[in-house]
Parts: sequence; C-alpha cells; structure tokens
Amino acid sequence: MLTQKDTSDSTRDLSRRCLDLGYGIAAISALILVGGLASTRDANAGPPPIGPLVQVSGPSPLAGCTADHTPGNTGTNYPESEIEPWVDVNPTNLDNILAGWQQDRWSNGGARGLVAGVSFDGGSTWESVVIPGITLCSGGTFERASDPWLSFAPNGDAYFLSLAFDNTTPPNRSGGFGPNAMLVSESTDGGSTWGPPITLIHDTDPRVLNDKDAITADPTNANNVYAVWDRLELPTGVVINPENVIGFGFKGPAYFSRTTNGGKSWEPAHAIYDPGANNQTIANQIVVPPNGTVIDFFTEILNFKNNDHNGRGFNFNLALIRSFDKGVTFETKPQPIRAARIFSTGTVTPDVKAPVRDASGLFDVAVDRHNGNLYAVWQDTRFRGVEEVAFAMSTDGGVTWTAPVRINQTPANANRLRQQAFVPSVAVNDGGVLTVTYYDFRNDDSTGELTDHWAVFCSPATKNCANRASWGDEVRLTDTSFDILDAPIARGHFLGDYMGLATAGNDELPVFGIADGLNQTSIFIRRILGPSS
Repeated sequence: MLTQKDTSDSTRDLSRRCLDLGYGIAAISALILVGGLASTRDANAGPPPIGPLVQVSGPSPLAGCTADHTPGNTGTNYPESEIEPWVDVNPTNLDNILAGWQQDRWSNGGARGLVAGVSFDGGSTWESVVIPGITLCSGGTFERASDPWLSFAPNGDAYFLSLAFDNTTPPNRSGGFGPNAMLVSESTDGGSTWGPPITLIHDTDPRVLNDKDAITADPTNANNVYAVWDRLELPTGVVINPENVIGFGFKGPAYFSRTTNGGKSWEPAHAIYDPGANNQTIANQIVVPPNGTVIDFFTEILNFKNNDHNGRGFNFNLALIRSFDKGVTFETKPQPIRAARIFSTGTVTPDVKAPVRDASGLFDVAVDRHNGNLYAVWQDTRFRGVEEVAFAMSTDGGVTWTAPVRINQTPANANRLRQQAFVPSVAVNDGGVLTVTYYDFRNDDSTGELTDHWAVFCSPATKNCANRASWGDEVRLTDTSFDILDAPIARGHFLGDYMGLATAGNDELPVFGIADGLNQTSIFIRRILGPSS
C-alpha cells in the first residue's frame, strides 16, 4: 500500500496518496507562580493567560558532522531545521521538561540525528542534548533517524524511541528499503545524559521497513514501558515498483515490545494486530488509563475495490485494541474497535496552493489520569469540505465514542482554504480540562502563506465536550504569523507529522515548530496557565 519516496516515512506516502514514506501581563495578579509558572485560576476567568514564547532549540549540534557524507545518502539536507517535536514532563519534578525532535531534516526522509531539549526550570531555559549512538553523526551506525518519541516513567526515568535507518539501499535492490531499526534510549537524570540504545528490532531485508513509532511508560507501574510501531512488509516473488505495491499482498501489522524491569531488557518484538493483505496500521500510540488497561490506538487503512470506477480506494479508521494483562495479550477479534472514520485529503496553502506535509490520516489521543476518559483529535474534511480538527471522546474505556465534531475556531472566509486547520494535538490537565492545539491560516494575506498556532479548551466537568459549542477561550500561541512556505520541503512544506503537548499540573505545555528562515524551522514552547474552560 505504500510508496517509498521517503524512506523513513514511507508509510505516510501511501496512506496520504491515498499518506509519507516533523504573560498575559494584565492577568499576572491572578497567577500563583510556582516552579516555572504553575498556576491556579478561577473557573470563570475566560481565556487562560499564557507565558512568553520561548525557543527550545538552538544552533544545530550536528552542523560540523561529515560522517554521513556517504555515496548513497542522497537528497537535500536542511541544516538548522528542527522538525516534529514531542514533549513530556517528569512526574517527580514538574520543572523538568523534556522535548525531542528531528535535527537537520532531509528532503527524502529522516534527519541527521535526533536531539532532546532539556529544561529544569519549567521551560524558561533549555539545553540541547544529542541522543547518542543512533546515527553516524551521533556516534551510531545508521545514516538517518526519524520519528522521535519520548516518555517519562512515574519514577522519573525517561525513555526515547528512535527510528534509525540507512537511506542507502542494498546493491541491486534500489526499489527496496535500507537497513532499519527501532532503538530505545534511557536517561535516569532527567534527560541530561542517555545510555547506549537498545535495539528492539533490526531488519536488513529490503522488503521490510519499521516505521512511525511511539513509546509510553506505564503511569501505574514504573517497571513497564511499551513501544509500538507499524511494520511495512512487502511481498516476495515480485519486482518492487516503489509507486505501486498495492495488489501484491502488502502487509502493515502493528508491532510491539515492552520492558517489565525498567528498561534492563526488552521482550522480542512481535505483531499485536495484522489487518491482512493490502491493509495496514500507522501511527500506533499507547495510552494507559488509571485502571491499568493498555490501549493501542492506530489508523487502520483498509484497501477496497471500487467497482463503480474499476479502481482502488482506502477506508481510514481511528481504531484501537486493548490489553488487560499489561501487554501480554491484546483483544483483536473479530476486529479492532473502530472509533471513527477519518476523511482527510491533506492541506494546501491558501493562495499558491502549495502542498503542506501535515497530519492527514493521523491523530492524537489523551487519557484523563483520574477518570480514564479517552479523547482523540484528527484532521477531517467532513465539516466544511477542507481540513479541520475533529474531536471524539469515550467514557467507557474506548468501547463507544461520540460522533466527531469540529472544534477548531477558525472563522469562515471567502477563501475556503483559509478555513483549514491542521496538525492537531490533545492533552488533559490534572483538573480534567482539555486543550487542543492546531495551526491555521486565518491571518493569511497577500504577503505570504501566513500561519499561526492556536489552542482551544473544554472542561468535561462543566460542559458537554461532544458539543462544538462547548469549546472556546481560544488563545494564539504564536506572537506573529510566519510564512509556511519557508518550511523545508519533504513531500510538502514540513513542520512535522505531529506536535507535542504535555501537562504540568493544571498548566499545558505546547511545543511546536515555526518556520523562521528560508528552509529553516525552530522549536518553541509556550506555557498555558491553568486553563479551566
């Protein structure tokens, strides 16, 4: 089902073609400043105050590397580009925030390395730390890395999962994939230093690619950490056409590994759900509610024959499987729970209609750590015919879901493409308040394809968040609009397939990319102080 234009991100290409182969000063008297601006607020205070916009990333720590100048490592590299951030907060020290991103992105997949941004003062200042032993530029053996994901365990240990791969393909197999692996690194000092990576899976077969990973430390047990990804398996016995592997028995199962001893060892990687020939999963992501159930969400892409037009098409489902024994087994029969259909075609800029590499076909999920409610957001065209933010929720452990509603606050515009909203993220704070972030083009004008990042809120304790009207108090997270045409091109102007959004008590911590120079992007954070909508 997938094209192979972008080696590390190849699962996105097919799924999108069908997807790729990253203070309110006036309100200061209302704040209680503790540990980097933690706060409490009156429930009827209106839009929450926000802290200053702080740059997380700095100059590229890989700028002087030449180790990856290998003959087969071709493509356009974008120095000083930081792409696709993820973020988490140390539960033993809320001032310790950890972000991860791709450093120096390539046009045709992955980056020169992965970097962690580490803060011990609530996000006011940051240090960049290269994740060691991954790529040639970080002391490892692979040409490139992608899909950074990280998670803090309840004891404060941090885990960083990396997709590492070679862009150089095996001799005489130019249509295949290079060697690739899933590597997990651990830090016991809040992210300042990292141990050598542990290999969860390593494939050299050019017909196999491990892709689109996520890692989740079990909040109910510090010994348990879960890693999950999709595994592209091309069939044997046929010549690979990189632009069309459909119809040859392609498979894309969800793969899983776990540690039950705090990272000392990891169980052998194995499939936990296989949707069958010519189908796949992508964007696997695990959450653990307070009852300890391990829930793996993914986009399930099902191939079907369109008899009316004698062609093929795909159904995209937001789906999930559950484990009631900490990942020993998952319930998948007769099929996964399908929470919603996803209707998405991808974002284009409003004026010149340049493609934007976004989160089309992907999603983000969050769990309320107190009552176990589950929340999901994704891009969807069902509302006004363009990409916007859909929201659904479950209060019964994922068995049933509310109907999708549009929650982005992007106003109507005579240019419908200025109504687009893309790359949504969701989180729920300790007070149960939901925050969803996204980009949109509402401030676009004739000077460029102007883009901003926003946040909107809802409190399930006082409102029905399954109703669009319950969402509000929107705040702008960018100080000024930026031109997304300045973002590096990787099958479209690219900020990342996802953005980070974490919580620290009642505060929200969005971490996101801004294009701040031609072919350059930087990672920023802006604390939202105790949303209570």
